[in-house]
Amino acid sequence: MSILSLPFLEGYIRMANDGFLQGWHERNGGNLTYRMAEEEVAAARPFFKPQPGDWTDIGVEVPGLAGEYFLATGSGKYFRNVILAPQDNICIAEIDGTGRQYRVVWGLEAGGKPTSEFPTHLMNHSVKKRVTNGEHRVIYHAHTPSLIALTYVLPLTDKAFSQVLWQSATECPVVFPGGVGVVEWMVPGGRDIAIATSKLMEKYDVAVWAHHGLFCSGPDFDITFGLMHTVEKSADIYVRVLSCGQGVRQTITSDNLRAIAREFGVVLREELLD
Repeated sequence: MSILSLPFLEGYIRMANDGFLQGWHERNGGNLTYRMAEEEVAAARPFFKPQPGDWTDIGVEVPGLAGEYFLATGSGKYFRNVILAPQDNICIAEIDGTGRQYRVVWGLEAGGKPTSEFPTHLMNHSVKKRVTNGEHRVIYHAHTPSLIALTYVLPLTDKAFSQVLWQSATECPVVFPGGVGVVEWMVPGGRDIAIATSKLMEKYDVAVWAHHGLFCSGPDFDITFGLMHTVEKSADIYVRVLSCGQGVRQTITSDNLRAIAREFGVVLREELLD
């Protein structure tokens, strides 16, 4: 038996490849992390390195994740290669007992380290673990082109983006009734963007990174990928509407959105509606 036959690794690899096939991961763009369940750690442990990597400072403190294990894409690695050689392009990283350091216990056999966005992911995993009582395990960042395009033309506010995305496809208020948060442009991989995103993750599952992409959280691979896919498809519809050159003549109104919410039993953030 190979570690690659474990269901959580199969799901992770499939999600990485699905994202590449969508065109969201040019070169080494994007990153994906997964907080492993205890039984998954136990199943993977026989395949861990005889000698784990050295302990390395995370750069942020995440005591709420002490002792946890994460699947992560590698820094500088290409999503298109994950399905071809997982052992060289992804890794399992262990967080120490203080939440200040990590070490690689499996993967990146050809060398390397977890994604440069690892501190951002961990800060946000810590928040989502707390606010969802441990339900959320996946955090996904991708370079979704239509959404990025909208960050050049829409006001960079939670309300503006939530309204446009909800109104562009009828299922959107059901898929992400909490709306989306927006982070103005920041240098990726740094402490500032990690902090700004973690503040939004207190109440949103989706953060728009201006001129950069999307950052999504969810309980499993299917739901998180589906969330990313739905947001990007809605953005693409709006981009096509704008490209028609006629302006928006009719749309789903705020009252229509409220009616959808009542019918499907979801709660929309009223402050994001007119």
